[in-house]
Amino acid sequence: MSHCNHCDAFVSSDFVRVFGDHEGRVYACPSCSANAGISQVSAERRASSL
Repeated sequence: MSHCNHCDAFVSSDFVRVFGDHEGRVYACPSCSANAGISQVSAERRASSL
């Protein structure tokens, strides 16, 4: 089962495929980010976790 690495909420495999990184990690989801900004927030959180 997939989950958001930021808030630990469930995310579907389709969501991971679209918004996850190449290792299947998701850094933002509808539970912790506005729908319009998920891609941007995800990229920012991914960069800060490196």
